[in-house]
Amino acid sequence: MKQHPRPGALALLTLSLAASCAPEPPQGASPGRDGGERPAPVEVAEIETGALTERRVFTGTLEASAEVLVAPRIAGNVERLTVDIGDAVENGQVIAWIDDDELVQSVAQAEADLAVGKATLEEAEASAELATRTLQRQAQLRKEGIASAAELDTAAAAEAASRAKVAVARARVLRVEAALETARVRLGRTRIVAEWGDVAPRPTVADGPPLVASPPRYVAERRVDVGSVVNSSTTMLSLVALDPIVAVVFVPERDFSRLAVDQRASFSTDAYSGESFEGRIARIAPVFRRSTRQVRVELEVSNGDLRLRPGMFVRATLELAHEPSATIVPVSALITREEVEGVFVLPHGAKTVRWCPVRRGLRENDRVQVFGDGLSGAVVILGQELCDDGSTVAVFPAEAATSTPR
Repeated sequence: MKQHPRPGALALLTLSLAASCAPEPPQGASPGRDGGERPAPVEVAEIETGALTERRVFTGTLEASAEVLVAPRIAGNVERLTVDIGDAVENGQVIAWIDDDELVQSVAQAEADLAVGKATLEEAEASAELATRTLQRQAQLRKEGIASAAELDTAAAAEAASRAKVAVARARVLRVEAALETARVRLGRTRIVAEWGDVAPRPTVADGPPLVASPPRYVAERRVDVGSVVNSSTTMLSLVALDPIVAVVFVPERDFSRLAVDQRASFSTDAYSGESFEGRIARIAPVFRRSTRQVRVELEVSNGDLRLRPGMFVRATLELAHEPSATIVPVSALITREEVEGVFVLPHGAKTVRWCPVRRGLRENDRVQVFGDGLSGAVVILGQELCDDGSTVAVFPAEAATSTPR
């Protein structure tokens, strides 16, 4: 007799076969109560296109753009000093005097010697003129047969000697004139003048101030007082240029290739908290420091109001690169899967994400430039660990994406 299976056993066999043939949910997705794929909760951000500037912050120190050390050219006692620390000094201004009593006497002595020399020259020239006339007369008398040959020779010798005396007198005058000029130069050096660069010619009035062709400088240090004994190796004053002023920073080797003269820069200082000062890269040193592998970079900053002073600590921000039209995503969107960096892209209107490998470019704060294919729409910035290529997602606000809905 043929036996048929009972209806209850047939139903259990059918359910078992259906369960064994059902596909498994993809990795990263959670099964719902009905057995289907549950969307992964994520937070996304729009992919942007715009300007991006990569910056670096370096610490450094403000320095004067130029410094002049004022020293006398002769030895002596400081008789007068007209400037002090902080005073403005014009180009060509007399700032100190050295005791000049001995040099004044040297000039007077040289002038007297010159007067004697000129008188001697006049006397020699008069004697030479007389000797020349005598020689001419003796030559005429010799031609007439009145004077002897010996008398003519004597007159010629006297005339030659007179011409030699004139030459000697003229040489002595030149020597005395040189000595006088030397004495006057030394006397002029008793006036200590602050000079740098080009000084325009003085005006018509002889004692008027010079026409200054450059901005003033300021006394940073005074090392002598009135009555001090100085010589050519004594530094009396230090004068610094404050406009423009220079911020000096040291840049590591990895950023050197992206530096260029005239590149924009800005910096801040603790003296003016919350303020930013704009400048540019003026100079880049041609060598690196061996001890630190860093290069000296000088930033030039306008300082017309003299608020910035040498020695201040600064934090300089350098613009290393700029891209006017970059594809930008948040840094938090980048993840690494199987040693490949990429992002999960959610196209507009889509419910599933795509895995897109990318290459990094410039970075500005928490935004980064990326290169890759299919970068349009939004990127997942939270919940990437729940996603795979093709995963279904549910976009949640930032405060809700961190918790899984029941």
